[in-house]
Amino acid sequence: MIFVSATGAAVTPESTQQAIGYPSLFLLVLIGALVPVVPTGALVSSAAVVAFHQTAPFALLLVFLVAALAAFLGDVTLYWLGRRGMGSKNGSRWLEAIRVRAPEDRLAQAQRKLSDHGVTVLVLSRLVPAGRIPVMLACLMAKMPLRAFARGDIPACLAWAATYQVIGILGGSLFSEPWEGVVAAVVLTVAISVAPGVWRRVRGTAPG
Repeated sequence: MIFVSATGAAVTPESTQQAIGYPSLFLLVLIGALVPVVPTGALVSSAAVVAFHQTAPFALLLVFLVAALAAFLGDVTLYWLGRRGMGSKNGSRWLEAIRVRAPEDRLAQAQRKLSDHGVTVLVLSRLVPAGRIPVMLACLMAKMPLRAFARGDIPACLAWAATYQVIGILGGSLFSEPWEGVVAAVVLTVAISVAPGVWRRVRGTAPG
């Protein structure tokens, strides 16, 4: 159905989805970067599925740019808050949240990779499930300047947004209905995120 605004312009359901969807995607990815419990990869893949089925020529490009920008701003903000916590006598709740989500073995591994490869390790950390926080904490402990972290985080966020958008496009291309593609994309991204943890548990319980 076509809704007509007071100015007489036609407003389609697709344009309404875009007006609501892009700000929502930006906000949720931003929150997910600051509070690492929101499945931001699944959000980007789902948004890509919906954009794939839309007629707007730049829908997929907008999803990519919005997701990458929100992820970058969230990362930089969290890193800035972590640096403030490192310099504070009592720390901060943000720094504590980073430390809690960075197990000792993952932190030690991140520190070695940071020492060997520098800020380029940020790109891989964004693509590996649960890899972002240990690397960010390693950067904080190495007292990496915010500007250097931001430079390394730009390609990391671009690669991350592109990867999960491709997952969404694949899901959208396999099904004629957007909701079917969204379900497929969510299932795939969740499987990717839990696979490393399951593998570590299997290796830990395997007989020596």
